[in-house]
Amino acid sequence: MVFELKSVFQNDGETKRVSYQLDLTRTEIDGAFPFSAPVEVSALAVNRASLVTLELDCKYDYFRCCDRCGEPVTRRVESVFEHRLAQNLSNDENDDYIETPDLTVELDEIVTSDILLSLPGKFLCREDCKGLCPKCGANLNNGECDCDKQSVDPRLAALKQLLN
Repeated sequence: MVFELKSVFQNDGETKRVSYQLDLTRTEIDGAFPFSAPVEVSALAVNRASLVTLELDCKYDYFRCCDRCGEPVTRRVESVFEHRLAQNLSNDENDDYIETPDLTVELDEIVTSDILLSLPGKFLCREDCKGLCPKCGANLNNGECDCDKQSVDPRLAALKQLLN
């Protein structure tokens, strides 16, 4: 979606808001499609003392399997991202501003990159997830399994003798 910002750049104190839905359901991450419904996006552009800021409020459902126990989890995520906009940049290496020479900004690209960069590297069903038993594969969040916890990996048996 193209967000036209000419009036915001030209008038100090001007604000402009737009809301729309961005379809990320075909976005594949680690072999899965974690977005089950479109992302609800609310964009607000504000000119304060000739500094134009873009605030993006994004709400979406994120579905993934836990990286420790494999249980499927859906979370409602609400994220807010803020960017500063400039009509022209004198330095090409300036990452603090988004350049808008034609006084418009493509929201889909910005929202997509903001969301993808904010996703966790390791997704857990809960912070204290116990994962799976390395022997039988039981989900330890549902209770202890009957596996022998005292057995030692044969590769570490020599170290166990040092403790005796």
